[in-house]
Amino acid sequence: MMELHIAYALLAAFVLDLILGDPLWLFHPVRWMGAAISRLEPVFRCQKIPLVISGTLFCGFLVLSVWGISWFMVHLAGMIHPTCRSILESILIYYCISPSSLRKAAMEVETALNSSGLQKARKKVSCIVGRETGHLSEQGVVRAAVETVAENLVDGIISPLFYAAIGGAPLAMAYRMVNTLDSMVGYRNDAYLHFGKASARLDDIANFIPARLAVPVIAFAAQLLSKSGKSAFHTAVHEGSHHASPNSGYSEAAFAGAMFVKLNGPSIYHGRLVNKPYIGVAFDNVTRNDIRKACDLMLLCSLLWTFLLVVISAA
Repeated sequence: MMELHIAYALLAAFVLDLILGDPLWLFHPVRWMGAAISRLEPVFRCQKIPLVISGTLFCGFLVLSVWGISWFMVHLAGMIHPTCRSILESILIYYCISPSSLRKAAMEVETALNSSGLQKARKKVSCIVGRETGHLSEQGVVRAAVETVAENLVDGIISPLFYAAIGGAPLAMAYRMVNTLDSMVGYRNDAYLHFGKASARLDDIANFIPARLAVPVIAFAAQLLSKSGKSAFHTAVHEGSHHASPNSGYSEAAFAGAMFVKLNGPSIYHGRLVNKPYIGVAFDNVTRNDIRKACDLMLLCSLLWTFLLVVISAA
């Protein structure tokens, strides 16, 4: 049985995100995590040991440090008063989720396409994807935006809330550090192939279960929105593994089936063409209206997942 205060914290965190989003003026622990990664990377790199080992120590130190600091803060707040603990956990979990900012970033791409043209849309989508965007067609821009919404449903909502429900704010914060490490050093290039290997693998492990739990949630949401739940589930089961990532393909395939669109496919990363297979091969190409549809599906999935975890936590 999970503690009741976790249920309150999960609900409060989700409501806070809907109200506040991710304002730039508000201090944010994830930005501190990024700063810590940048500051400590050269310290660990210069150790006279293999890069795989120094990278593993680097990853472990940062993740355990974030968990420890968060646990100490929550424990101290609980010693003051249980209400203080609940408030702090709510705030920390709020920092770990991002449905509002994800929707805002994706919708800025659609707005740019509708009002400012393709060049502006390319610039907007470059802020939320790792691929090169200067060459993208309108269809490529839309596909990149939809894929980002689908993938980040797991990274930005499903996974952090999953870990918050299991281990409270400290575990959610530790997950957020894992995800931030992967986004900054988990690349398969000359600079990070060895040093970032542990960070990339830990992110794969951390998202393995949540990525698969996301599939029935997406299917249920798709059924409510457009009666396409069966298609979403079927596509995820049969094409979810058609992706370089062991996890990202499942949410993308579920979105492809839910929206009857083709996602993934060849993209250019760091000047190199990566021939990724298409997901949703039987469906049509995306259109600019699909960005809004993806955001609606993501928000409903976020609401359903939060409600499910709240009910389980309160049981």
